[in-house]
Amino acid sequence: MSQSQSHFFAHLSRMKLISRWPLMRNVSKENVQEHSLQVAMVAHGLALIKNKHFGGNVDPYRIATLALFHDVSEVLTGDLPTPVKYFNPAIQKEYKKIEHIAEQKLIEMTPDDFRDHYAGLIDNSHHSDQERFLVKAADVLCAYLKTLEELSAGNHEFELAKKRLDQILKDYQSPEVDYFMQVYVPSFSLSLDEITQE
Repeated sequence: MSQSQSHFFAHLSRMKLISRWPLMRNVSKENVQEHSLQVAMVAHGLALIKNKHFGGNVDPYRIATLALFHDVSEVLTGDLPTPVKYFNPAIQKEYKKIEHIAEQKLIEMTPDDFRDHYAGLIDNSHHSDQERFLVKAADVLCAYLKTLEELSAGNHEFELAKKRLDQILKDYQSPEVDYFMQVYVPSFSLSLDEITQE
């Protein structure tokens, strides 16, 4: 069967070339591809926590897959620094439009046979409020974990970011986020020796 060429996966492979935290001094560099994997793992964990302890009924595998794709538009837009993206509501609104255009462009790169499937992953208008929340909460949690790692390495550049993200996570008033913060997060401030000793 002959098929026309698609540049979709070639674009996605460039996620590893996009640096996160571009205006901050980083002890450890992080790219969008690495970040997306961590967000997928944390989102999956949040879904499991929600189902097991807080009466949820969400598909952890779908949540993980949505998280894998949550930043794919950045292969076309780059990663706009948070202080710029959220400078004022007008900029935030316009950037959302740009993100949506980039998402649609990526979806259009997929072969017709798979377009609806990828639209359901990439365009969050196809996601439920609960799915959107779990992916966003995981995204914020991973940014928070990054601040802990940088601060543990002596990089004080991330102190204000940590305070801001800590407040966002508290404001969620989400039992699954609170559970994750209590059970998993403290280990991120420990050394390798401390997390491996019995």
